[in-house]
Amino acid sequence: MENTIGNQEDYNVFLVAKQPKTTSKYFELWNTKIRPDSIQLTSFAIVGGEYTRYFKETGDITYLKKAEQSLKKAVAVAAVGKETYLRALARNYIAQHRFKEALVLANEAMELGGGANESRSLLFDVHMELGNYKVAEAYLESIKNLSDFGYIIRLSKWNDYKGDLNTTIAFMEKAKEKAISAKSKELMLWSFTNLADYYGHAGRIAESYQYYLSALALDPSNAYAKKGIAWIVFSHDKNPEEALRILDSVTATYKAPDYFLLKADIADYMGDDNTRLENLDSYFTTVQNEAYGDMYNGYNINLFLEETGQYEKAVQLSMREVANRPTPESYSMLGYSYLKNDQLDKAKKIMDEFVYGKTFEPALCYQAAAVYSASGELKKVQILKKDLVGSIYELGPGMEKNIKAL
Repeated sequence: MENTIGNQEDYNVFLVAKQPKTTSKYFELWNTKIRPDSIQLTSFAIVGGEYTRYFKETGDITYLKKAEQSLKKAVAVAAVGKETYLRALARNYIAQHRFKEALVLANEAMELGGGANESRSLLFDVHMELGNYKVAEAYLESIKNLSDFGYIIRLSKWNDYKGDLNTTIAFMEKAKEKAISAKSKELMLWSFTNLADYYGHAGRIAESYQYYLSALALDPSNAYAKKGIAWIVFSHDKNPEEALRILDSVTATYKAPDYFLLKADIADYMGDDNTRLENLDSYFTTVQNEAYGDMYNGYNINLFLEETGQYEKAVQLSMREVANRPTPESYSMLGYSYLKNDQLDKAKKIMDEFVYGKTFEPALCYQAAAVYSASGELKKVQILKKDLVGSIYELGPGMEKNIKAL
């Protein structure tokens, strides 16, 4: 295909499936120091950090929950520096989508006083997740320092929320330079994958691809970067078979449920019903694990709406999401669920009050447009449709006909 970006020669070397290492001499050393009656604080903190790393490398929820247990113990026994462990536990809760509990811990860390800037940064992150944007902005202002990596990446995130993609990218590029000059592998990885995402949003697909490759050069097992390349191969290059091959190599060792859903979507586009159902089954089997809690509510709502037709169930779960996290995203899911459940007045009221004009996310704009289309507000539909046509890469080729049908 003309203008194809993905090239097997670039990434095949990274697709060799290797089981991630989920132990090390360092880990074993500290883990053996933990006894049932242990109050050896360093052990809990280090072991918690290692479990968090294993979670990132495997997608296995068990490690995130083990990290939680270690960090809880560290919080319980810490007499000095307790705020550090509170912040670590709050970040663990954010990863679990337990945002309100994370806020309690972040406020507690703030009150203790040590590392006040780190606590303010954390409070910005939590309030953004909870949709408390004015409060988040005040915390962002309170850590202002244009030479600090942490401030710059949050400023980038803030501009993304406001829909200013050029400024978002400019700050993320600045963060990337800082990460490179600090020679920090972790910060470089973080900035490369985020830049790749933002370039994708901006339609700069070739640059997006190069940054995913740069991330893989640093960390050959990085599942997120491989997923990014698979998306480019699928959505831009229209090569679903190759995208599936890439993702198959990832899911051989990486167990996050949403990767199975992406594979199911690609198989659906290909008309391969067996592969689609196989991957949906893998998703459902994985998320049966209660340890996931509310982490996959958004995905489950989408499946109830688009796959199983359980519209009432979608409404109930969307209400739960709104209670957990009253953001435009949660409200959009609720409004769209009401639409599917033939409650158009409720759907329109939700979109008017909480979604329209408050988000630039293409998936949410599509849901709002669907509601306005059903209620005959064609002027709003046309405004949203104009942006959606430019977002087909982000939404995926399967959405093109839905957008045209609005």
